[in-house]
Amino acid sequence: MSTPASPAIPPTLFLSDDDVAVLSDWTAAVAALADAYARPVSDAMVPPRSMARGDGTWLRSLTAVSPSGGHLGCKLIAASTRARRASYLISLFDQDTTALTALIDGNRVTGLRTAATATLAIDLLAPLRPLQVAVIGSGFEARGALDCLRTVRRLASVKVFSPTQASRERFAHSFRPQLDIAAVSSAEVAVQEADVVICAARSRDESPTLHGAWLAPGCTVVSLGSTLPEQREVDEDTLDRAACIVADMPAEVAHDTGDAIAATRAGVQLADKLVSLAALAAGTVTARRSERDIVVYKSVGSALQDVVIAEMLLGLARERGIGTPLAASIAPVSK
Repeated sequence: MSTPASPAIPPTLFLSDDDVAVLSDWTAAVAALADAYARPVSDAMVPPRSMARGDGTWLRSLTAVSPSGGHLGCKLIAASTRARRASYLISLFDQDTTALTALIDGNRVTGLRTAATATLAIDLLAPLRPLQVAVIGSGFEARGALDCLRTVRRLASVKVFSPTQASRERFAHSFRPQLDIAAVSSAEVAVQEADVVICAARSRDESPTLHGAWLAPGCTVVSLGSTLPEQREVDEDTLDRAACIVADMPAEVAHDTGDAIAATRAGVQLADKLVSLAALAAGTVTARRSERDIVVYKSVGSALQDVVIAEMLLGLARERGIGTPLAASIAPVSK
């Protein structure tokens, strides 16, 4: 009896950084993440990240099983602190055949997934009206977060603050005339009466850039810039005033971010109000019980987000005929 032939495996598709730039789509990214977070996702599907360290070098690995049923994925980040260089690679494997479906330059993916996940959180948490937005920071993450948010929600007004006047003026100018946006002289002025506060910058001495005393009732705070134990962005009062803290990775937010560590040391009880973004998206938790409740979304980033965005990019690439099929790839073997 002859052995059944193995199914034909399509060639691996390589997407360069230029390809990703062409394919990037805020609306599609938010929709893909909304779909993924509404599906059941176990801890085993998104394990903790790992890091190998050398002398001035490190390699970080983030792995996830996509809840779409399509792919297993991994993002690798190789960095040299001596050379001040980094490379990002995302690999996608077909869940049915284990074939290497795609290799994607991940340079832009972190920014895509960070901004799109923040927008998803804001869309789930903020009131359904044109929003008054405050942005603290004028760099890459702040720009991405605001650019993505304006594609999904109507923004009544935006105020931006960063310490360098020229930077915040340049940031505001880049969004005109699409937005009613003003550069202001302090973070406190920016935050006054805001429905949404996007924090995407840290101070040079790692003191908080946002203070809870400034927040209006009902505010939604998004913290994107402090992801490590030594980093600070929001003060203890912000987390204390929050009725609910939504996190993409609750355990990492609670134990590995400077904001949560400082709040815990100050006696703020986080456990009872820390919930997952997945639970919020699935509708199993209610973040705000009163319109005056302050809520916080705190992000450290997740392999789930990287893999879902990579799947989205692959789907768009196939539709548009973008990318380079590789002449040779990894052949799955019987085990």
